[in-house]
Amino acid sequence: MPQPNNALDALEKTLAYTFQNRSLLETALTHTSFVKGDGKRQTHNERLEFLGDAVLELCVSEHLYRGHPELQEGAMTRHRARLVCEQALFSAAVALGIPEGLQLGNGEELTGGRSKPSIVSDALEAVIGAIYLDGGLEHARRVILERVIRLLEDARVDEMDRDYKTRLQEYVQKGHIGSLEYGCLDETGPEHQKRFTICVRLSGEVIGEGTGLNKQSAGQAAAKDALIRLGVLEGDACD
Repeated sequence: MPQPNNALDALEKTLAYTFQNRSLLETALTHTSFVKGDGKRQTHNERLEFLGDAVLELCVSEHLYRGHPELQEGAMTRHRARLVCEQALFSAAVALGIPEGLQLGNGEELTGGRSKPSIVSDALEAVIGAIYLDGGLEHARRVILERVIRLLEDARVDEMDRDYKTRLQEYVQKGHIGSLEYGCLDETGPEHQKRFTICVRLSGEVIGEGTGLNKQSAGQAAAKDALIRLGVLEGDACD
């Protein structure tokens, strides 16, 4: 089933990018199953996904390099891997409205292809590849940094939510050593790329601080710092 124009219009609006060659966007949203079932369309999104994957990794790597001078190579590699993993990409793609614009074969449509992480995450990478071909690296970088990276960070926070803040809360409760409170110490940067500094206090005393692109990720970083200071985690915390 071809995607309605309003789905493509909505996606362009969400991405804040208008394609000069909209057929690139259509191809980016065309799964192989649609080509096999349709017979008329000969192009699908696998080649664009390959290209978009490389563009995304480059821009995320540059973002980490410039934004986190405290991270060493291994830590940046691990951080990047979490940001561009399939589940994070899937979460970002859903938030952007990628599933609504997909063209799928009948079989995939009937088996829930629009909610399959592999299909949806690949389509997001293909869209990034399409933007790169349509407008060049600077436009692709802008879309990634202004529209995609925060969603990837939020998806990573969803994973971390089951880790550092929870672990700190459980540690404090188990030891009956006081109550936790999180507070924002600082907020810097332009609206689309703010950085937050959050502290966590144990019965009024600061036991950890962290920074991030949103309050959630900064809070997780603060909880991790606190776990290190309390001796729950090992000192090499940059992962």
